[in-house]
Amino acid sequence: MVQTISGSDAVLKVIESWGVDHIYGYPGGSYDSGMNALYNQKDKIKFIQVRHEEAGALAASADAKHSGKIGVCFGSAGPGAIHLLNGLYDAKIDRVPVLAMVAQVPSTNMNIDFFQAMNEEPAFNDVAIFNRTVMTAKSLPKVIDEAIQQAYEKRGVAVVTIPKDFGWAQIPDTYVSNANTQIEPYAIEPDPVKIDQAVKMIQAAKGPVVYFGLGAKHARKQLMKVSEKFKMPLISSVLAKGVLDEDYPAYMGSTGRVAPKPGVEAAMAADLILWVGNDVPFASMLFNPKAKVIQIDIESTKLGKRHHDDIAILADAKEALKALYKAGKERANTPLYDACLANKKNWTDWQDSFKDSTESPVRPEPIFDVLNKEASDKAVFAVDVGNTNINFERLINIKHTQKWTTSGKYATMGWSLPAAISAKVLYPDRDVYSLSGDGAFAMLSEEILTQYKYKLHIVNIVFSNETLGFIEAEQTDDSHQPLSGVDLPATDWAKVAEGMGAKGFTVRTKAEFQAAIEAAKDTDLPVVIDVKLTHKMPFTTQHMTLDPAYQDQKQIDAFVKKYDAQALRPLRDFLKEAKAAQTAKKTGCQGCKSRQKR
Repeated sequence: MVQTISGSDAVLKVIESWGVDHIYGYPGGSYDSGMNALYNQKDKIKFIQVRHEEAGALAASADAKHSGKIGVCFGSAGPGAIHLLNGLYDAKIDRVPVLAMVAQVPSTNMNIDFFQAMNEEPAFNDVAIFNRTVMTAKSLPKVIDEAIQQAYEKRGVAVVTIPKDFGWAQIPDTYVSNANTQIEPYAIEPDPVKIDQAVKMIQAAKGPVVYFGLGAKHARKQLMKVSEKFKMPLISSVLAKGVLDEDYPAYMGSTGRVAPKPGVEAAMAADLILWVGNDVPFASMLFNPKAKVIQIDIESTKLGKRHHDDIAILADAKEALKALYKAGKERANTPLYDACLANKKNWTDWQDSFKDSTESPVRPEPIFDVLNKEASDKAVFAVDVGNTNINFERLINIKHTQKWTTSGKYATMGWSLPAAISAKVLYPDRDVYSLSGDGAFAMLSEEILTQYKYKLHIVNIVFSNETLGFIEAEQTDDSHQPLSGVDLPATDWAKVAEGMGAKGFTVRTKAEFQAAIEAAKDTDLPVVIDVKLTHKMPFTTQHMTLDPAYQDQKQIDAFVKKYDAQALRPLRDFLKEAKAAQTAKKTGCQGCKSRQKR
């Protein structure tokens, strides 16, 4: 006789078979059967009760970004379902696999204007690559299984809407999932003809650079080898920070508004870009428009998407970089290569000069100096958007053994707390830090309650400067308008945190921050450190005024004064020095030969 199981228990069995051991959500009457199944299977799948469904969806997206494995969340019918959307859009736009289970009123009450009933499926049409309402209880495990397959295959959000009565219904316990039939895709080998063409173009270039994204995250060694052999500075997308160690000399950081100066200047000076596994929407605006492009990507639809390609190579990043390295001859240092290394040192020295600043309110450099020293080699950072992201990109000396996530192309505020919860659930033995501005922290600050409920020791750092800093800078520098709607009320976030059961600290100096970090080691509670930060905006690389060769000296003087940038020099200076040094070396060598002949 065939054994039976509830529809919701069958769903969890399929999810568990795919290696999922926790689910984020918030109970509601329409999801009672799901909660019953979670109770029944609590030894296999942990339920994490977030304080808002948006946080659950963001945490599920963070799960996928941290681990590569599918994140799972749920919401109840109506408002609970709609609350999921923001987190699901983050997963969609950053292209990570997430399964969202959306509860629905009983099938007999659908489409008759029932309590909390709505036509949910159309609401998820845009965000989901798979969006289905289950039509029979018996089909539940099959639909969930296919949803997970589709989420992995298409790297996106799968939404399954489940009428309440189907979750309670008894169905045959006979379904076998497809989890064990999944095959890792084969690495696509590059076309050797195109590799030879690319090598010739690189050899002929005067100032080639590598511009890589997350598509090259498994090619760390290959990136360094290609850089060293062909003397190409390395520039990453923002999200690819951490693929290389920050202190690797030829790594210039990212490029764009949040980037450090060396990456921005290298991008505009290059005459050839080796574009590897990168889909940044702004990328075509961030490089010398006359530069030639060799693009490597594993997806054909990405080739030429962001910039015209001179050579397009459909291949796995690691395999293509290996082939380029093998096919090419080692180059001598180019002036751009030497200049970029000197420019990075100038930038790093300038940032380091503020490490022990006693300015009040405190600058970000002293705070990040402590973080760089205290965070372990296995630390995980959950980084919110805005000025916090700028400071993290520039001031954290990331190691490839560490992890970090943010909301990338979607860039939603409120990311850091749910992402930190995800990190601590996935990696309980790692030190986890959430970093956010006071505006972003306020959006989902209630998730400190989630951290407290599940005894998650997370160090949450709030950079309080009483403004939406990134927007303030846009209004000032881009649209040149009066500041409007960016001011925030002064808030004692340490007291707020203590009211939620966490340990709270308010700090105004580097020494106080160091003491708070030390005290955080002596508690198992979540910790909130409210850093009263300077109102000064981060150095702008988007509107940089430093080069007298083509910029007005009065504007340069004003810019330098505003950003305390007296020690910074434009890349052009280092290029002149590098060219002069190479000329002198050649002249000297020729002189040596002449003397030898005499």
